[in-house]
Amino acid sequence: MENQKNKKLVIAITGASGSLYAKLLMDEVVKHQHLFKEISVVMTNNAKEVWEYELKNKDYINYPFKFWEANNFYAPFASGSAGYTDMIICPCSTGMLGRIANGISNDLITRAADVMMKERKKLVLVVREMPYHLIHLQNMTILTQAGAIICPASPSLYHLPSNIEELLMSVVHRVLNLIDIYPQKQYKWNTED
Repeated sequence: MENQKNKKLVIAITGASGSLYAKLLMDEVVKHQHLFKEISVVMTNNAKEVWEYELKNKDYINYPFKFWEANNFYAPFASGSAGYTDMIICPCSTGMLGRIANGISNDLITRAADVMMKERKKLVLVVREMPYHLIHLQNMTILTQAGAIICPASPSLYHLPSNIEELLMSVVHRVLNLIDIYPQKQYKWNTED
């Protein structure tokens, strides 16, 4: 496994419903920020609006990460030379999914995702939509074949969550596991650790 102190993470947040997923993800990353050399965040304008609507705050500005505007192609992770190792798009709209799948790099998120795939780095898309139609599924297939990981925002129930945050944390922990981050307090099916 790669030396975790060399990990560089970009978190992208789109305007799909599910801002609580993004908040919980960033809360967990704060707890594990010592494992990363760099952490950057890019949010679409729609993501900010949806966050404010769903969570009734603008707390995204309070996280200790470097924030980049969605149209700023000078962000380091817009180039493979910056050496970013992981990218999580959470939540990921199906519009963003489609643009990435079809090579349309028209903003910083799509460009960064393109970079992650061409550099053979981890790209995790937490797709927040239901139901899926054929084009969604075809785009997921294209991205999977290109090396991306599709991780739908489908929480598990076997850990018997007592509130919505515990429910959604099953997805957040799974996403972090996909980039080799293992929070200590997480439910694992039928294991002692």
